[in-house]
Amino acid sequence: MSLENQLQNYARLLIRTGCALKPGQEVLLTTPVEAAPFTRMVVEEAWAAGAGAVTVEWADDVVSRLHYLHAPQSAFERVPDWKALQRNGAAERGAAILSLDGEDPDGMAGVDPSRFTAWSRAVHRDCKAFYDGMDLGRNVWCIAGAATPKWAKKVFPGLPQEEAVEKLWKAILSTARADGPDPDGAWREHSEAFQRRVKLLNARQFDALRYTARSGTDFTVGLNQNHVWAGGGAETVEGTWFFPNMPTEEIFTTPHRDRADGIVHSALPLNYNGGLIQDFWIKFEKGRAVDCGAAQGLELLKSILAVDEGATHLGEVALVPHASPIAQSGILFYSTLYDENAACHLALGKGFPECVEGGLDMDEEGLKAHNINLSATHVDFMIGTADLSITGILPDGAEVPVFRDGNWAGEFV
Repeated sequence: MSLENQLQNYARLLIRTGCALKPGQEVLLTTPVEAAPFTRMVVEEAWAAGAGAVTVEWADDVVSRLHYLHAPQSAFERVPDWKALQRNGAAERGAAILSLDGEDPDGMAGVDPSRFTAWSRAVHRDCKAFYDGMDLGRNVWCIAGAATPKWAKKVFPGLPQEEAVEKLWKAILSTARADGPDPDGAWREHSEAFQRRVKLLNARQFDALRYTARSGTDFTVGLNQNHVWAGGGAETVEGTWFFPNMPTEEIFTTPHRDRADGIVHSALPLNYNGGLIQDFWIKFEKGRAVDCGAAQGLELLKSILAVDEGATHLGEVALVPHASPIAQSGILFYSTLYDENAACHLALGKGFPECVEGGLDMDEEGLKAHNINLSATHVDFMIGTADLSITGILPDGAEVPVFRDGNWAGEFV
């Protein structure tokens, strides 16, 4: 199958399977300008699926960098009315929210991190309906990759630009299971493969997980009573099954916000707002990040923790085997969407309401009462290594192997 035909299938997959678009439903699409040819395929597929409206919000790394470098500080403290109206309005109308990720991993190097912090606070405050739509299961949403020249050259620096872009597209298509004759069927099978382990984890109802690795990771995280593990897809409150991330290899839940103790070391670099954080560690006490260090990007890491109080607590624990196809590809994508599916990871910031029984019906006070972390940010970082061990601790103190040597162990194999 030609690359062009695979890309067309991929565009169709994102609309019909990732977003599960319904006739008459609106699409709000954010995409890099460098991915314009593929974006047009996606728009074409949205109309073919019966979209009621398609709005494209173009992103330009160079323009964004200039904005962060030169705009007054006040520009990052309030979202323009038109942007808030566009995003909130689309969410309130039930739009499918699709984002194509292809940013330059080095595009924001040297930008003052406090500007990212201010913008994160502002956008979550002023676009509350937009983020609540995704967080509370009201809107379908999907994030997927689109190859762009600068991203491709970062991943494959030894290749000429055109070859690097083509190779990155092939990697994207492979990890998204879109390089075969039936991508939709491949995703149905992929989703079903998650369910046995999800059911086992939910039945076990571990009180805590303990992580150890030669990197120095020695960490225990507590889990909530009646917590829910999920993976392989998601469901809206109205019962529509969709895929928030394409690709996905993770099974995840939300931990107790005040029960994390120990130190975790990164396994892969973290690309955050166009800057890289490398070889970093975070120390937790009673659920809160109390210290951190990094070989590169320390101020950027500190800026994540400074977004709000919730940013110093965890909102997600995710299990990804080292045998994941993305890990086995040997490709470092410099993109959290891909790299988080190559390794077990944690996330600083907002927890998932759906990861506690009845959570989608709770208000913020109810979520707090059930120890779900609240924040204006959610940043995944990878800690999984080939020697990682994870042990599940039951309420009676009994221990059950969950991961050994980086992969599923015991009953979870």
